[in-house]
Amino acid sequence: MPEEETLRRAHEDEQEGKSPSTQAGEFVREEIHHVREGKHGARNTKQAIAIGLSKARRAGVELPAPDASKTSASTRKKAKRDSTRSGRRGKPSPKRSRATKKALQREGDSAATSRALSRQARQSASARGKKNRVNAAKKAARTLASLERSRPE
Repeated sequence: MPEEETLRRAHEDEQEGKSPSTQAGEFVREEIHHVREGKHGARNTKQAIAIGLSKARRAGVELPAPDASKTSASTRKKAKRDSTRSGRRGKPSPKRSRATKKALQREGDSAATSRALSRQARQSASARGKKNRVNAAKKAARTLASLERSRPE
C-alpha cells in the first residue's frame, strides 16, 4: 500500500495536468526509498521500477500496459489487471503477502544506488534513440531557462 504522502503528490501531479508517467514517478521514487532504507530489496533497478509502476496502476494512475515487443505476455497481463479494477478481492492472502515480502527482503539493496539508477537511465535513454535524447535535452534546456527567468532577484 502506498504511503499517504505519495498518493498526495501523485494526485497533485494529476491536478496540475502532468502526464501519467510523471504521476507514476512518485510511486517509483517511494519504492527506491524503500529499497534504500532496507524495508526490502530488489534484484535489480528494473524490478524496483516495476514494483513502483504496479503500485501506481493499482492506485488509479492511467498508465498503459508495457510495450508488447519488450515484455512477456504474463507481465502485460499483470499490468492490465493492475490498471483495471476487475479481479480485485481486496487484500491478498496473508500467506501470499508474507511470502512476497520475505522474498523481497532476501534481495540486496544495490539496485537503488545512484550508480545503478544512472546506468538504468542511460540504458533506457539509448534504447529510445538519438533524436528522442536530443529533443529531451532541448526541452530540459528550455525548462531551465524559463526557471532562471522566473526566479525572483
